[in-house]
Amino acid sequence: MAKQTDTGIYQLKNGNWAFRYTLTRDGQKKDVRKAKDEQGNVLKTKREAIVARRAAIAMEQEKVKRKVIERKTVNEVWKEYCEKGRAGKAYKTILKQDSLWKNHIGDRFGNRFVGEISVAEVNDYLTELYFTYGLAYRYVESFLKLFYLIFGQAYSRDYLEVDTYNKLCVNKSTRIKMPSMKVEDDTDIATFSREQLARLDAYFEGTNAETAYLLGRLCGLRINESFGLKWANVDLENGTIYIDRQQQYQDGLIKLVPVKTRNGKRTIYLSERMREHLAQKWEREQEYRQTHRAVREQKQRFIEDLDGSRISSVDLVNCLPDGTIQTVNSFKYPSREIKAKLGIPFKYHYLRHTYGTMMAEMNTPTHLLCNQMGHGNIRITQRYYLGVSPTGIEALHKNLEHL
Repeated sequence: MAKQTDTGIYQLKNGNWAFRYTLTRDGQKKDVRKAKDEQGNVLKTKREAIVARRAAIAMEQEKVKRKVIERKTVNEVWKEYCEKGRAGKAYKTILKQDSLWKNHIGDRFGNRFVGEISVAEVNDYLTELYFTYGLAYRYVESFLKLFYLIFGQAYSRDYLEVDTYNKLCVNKSTRIKMPSMKVEDDTDIATFSREQLARLDAYFEGTNAETAYLLGRLCGLRINESFGLKWANVDLENGTIYIDRQQQYQDGLIKLVPVKTRNGKRTIYLSERMREHLAQKWEREQEYRQTHRAVREQKQRFIEDLDGSRISSVDLVNCLPDGTIQTVNSFKYPSREIKAKLGIPFKYHYLRHTYGTMMAEMNTPTHLLCNQMGHGNIRITQRYYLGVSPTGIEALHKNLEHL
């Protein structure tokens, strides 16, 4: 007769027996301890505990076998996600997801059952997009994120077994991932040199775009944040601005919407140059309200604010003297002219990169720069400290001379 195994069996202080075992549910391990059998009887002997433990484990295994995973196509999972899973998502995020689905993923995977798609298939598809079709690396990353989203939606609705989901999305050694980046791909942070900044300062000085330019140059704002800034959020006395909204086009309408991320809500501390500029602009704004009152009433535009109320374009910092609203499109012409006349490839976002890099070069504490930039992850901020810039190289050479 085979010897009874006593794994997981132990005796209680009162002389009775108990058992324990570990089960895995939805990818999570759970320890189970019992001192009675399935009929509720106390376990008085070691053998009774062994038998009860076997029966309990067998029952759990049977439950797993009986659990039926409903078969759903990727198209069905996507529709369910659109109906129930993306409430509260940003407008631009929804547009991007819809574009990826409609123009790419839907045709390729829509009719497939979600549980039958392998890791290799997705990895091969991402490789095809990147190497064969030549799509940008960061753009292909959007596909990867959408696959994670679809598989996560399917798993949460019990359309994917836990082992399949873990293989696709959890286990580092097997999960879907981006192809290796091409050596020639430039993912460095793009910045302007001090000589270029001097030329840009001269170009924008006195123009209608100067304030928006300086908000990127001296505050590191995103372009949508700059054009969404309200005078009500400017504190000239304390030298701060509060960022909690951004300007966006939605269905052809200009609106003020929440900032990009939760960490995007932040208080920006102004340099003296920026504070003085805004103070002078505010003084002129008071004059315009008197001298341009009639034309402003005609030219002003009313847009939707965060709370659904309608505000005038003159409530925005970036507004022309006659009340005409300024938008992100206001930088299209300067960008073309700067490249043509100054020979400088100009993108507004490079001002933000330059701000972060220069603040890092001046040894700004990482957590403070993270807050000023509105990053959700401090590792994103650390890229500015790791980047190699001309100014950083100069400092390196000086340090080398002191060795």
